Amino acid sequence: MGLESLCIIMTICHHIFMQYNGHKALVDINNIQVIRGSLPNKQLRLILAWCTIHQDELMQNWELAKDMKPLNKINPLI
Repeated sequence: MGLESLCIIMTICHHIFMQYNGHKALVDINNIQVIRGSLPNKQLRLILAWCTIHQDELMQNWELAKDMKPLNKINPLI
């Protein structure tokens, strides 16, 4: 199962919530670190790489989300 089934939800505190195949994790998008929960190693490495590549876009979307504005599309890793 690939990352296409990964669920990402922006939260109020510069975090994104991820869910994959029953695993859940909360990632701080400022530091690109898991602060709660876990994901399988392969998916964790991929999502942390994606967060690093798209950190500026994630922060921009977080600003939009907190103002209840539509989010910009962020390209997938692969």
